[in-house]
Amino acid sequence: MEAPTTSVASPLFETPRPRPVATLPKAHLHLHFTGSMRHSTLVELADRYGVHLPDALVEDWPPRLHATDERGWFRFQRLYDIARSVLQSPDDLRRLLRETAEDEAAEGSGWLEIQVDPSGYAARFGGLTPTVELVLSAAREAEQATGVGIGVVIAANRTRHPLDAKTLARLATRYVDQGVVGFGLSNDERRGRAYDFDGAFRIAKRAGLLSVPHGGELLGPTSIRECLDTLEADRIGHGVRAVEDPRLLSRIADRGVALEVCPSSNVSLGVASTPSDVPLRTLYEAGAHLALGADDPLLFGSRLARQYELAREVHHFTDHELADLARHSIQASAAPTSLRTRLLTQIDTWLTTTPA
Repeated sequence: MEAPTTSVASPLFETPRPRPVATLPKAHLHLHFTGSMRHSTLVELADRYGVHLPDALVEDWPPRLHATDERGWFRFQRLYDIARSVLQSPDDLRRLLRETAEDEAAEGSGWLEIQVDPSGYAARFGGLTPTVELVLSAAREAEQATGVGIGVVIAANRTRHPLDAKTLARLATRYVDQGVVGFGLSNDERRGRAYDFDGAFRIAKRAGLLSVPHGGELLGPTSIRECLDTLEADRIGHGVRAVEDPRLLSRIADRGVALEVCPSSNVSLGVASTPSDVPLRTLYEAGAHLALGADDPLLFGSRLARQYELAREVHHFTDHELADLARHSIQASAAPTSLRTRLLTQIDTWLTTTPA
């Protein structure tokens, strides 16, 4: 008597395994300086310098945040300031950038644009100019050590006077050919309208720097329009609330202005209730160019690859759509042409490689 045969599913009908997002070549365009620090480094430096860390940065890390009201934003900013206080020597800054570049390399980034407001570090490192030069020197060292290209975005603070922003813009223009690639505007957009800073952005744009202000995170479409019309934004940090105005979203898509969308950050700060509430799919299908970012991994607990995983797991992006997001990030960057070409070619290779 013949032995019964067992039915084996044909490989033709097996669901293809997803490709690992950490090997997808990409650019990271929305990462803040202190917020890029490893949590282990924060704890180590705090211990070295006797800086007391609150429970939210130790036992309860990553902290539970909700910054859509002023009290919540104040708590977020306070934690950020405490974290920044552990950076007390030039070697600390060099270590931060080297470790950040190592982490970026491990997550598939071939190009990083890191945003820094030098006025937050100037008192400790000898003034604005020495701080910028220290950051640029550290970036070059990190590039050489890891192979990840690094551009620096000098960012003004919305909560400070617009004249301070002009000072930073003039400073940024002095380093256009030495690693500074853009000029930004960050912090609580409810406390400083974009149009107040148009003078600083005119200075930066005339020098050839990218205009990359934050907008459309805590405020809605009006804030985004000001970034587009007054600051002539090339990219907008966050911009997720553009979905509230379809005509505005259409303008963004038509002009090719990239939105630096940071899903984990949006949820952590209460901009979106859950990852599924981040309007990633809506923005993408409207034709907007999206560059996923991690914002402040130190406070939000996840880095760049996790943002791509959320796009896949929660918003059902296919590998081809994830590759599209990676292309958007590279095309919206200030990376040298040769590096862009190489990364775009590597994306095509990623798509043709069969997952192991």
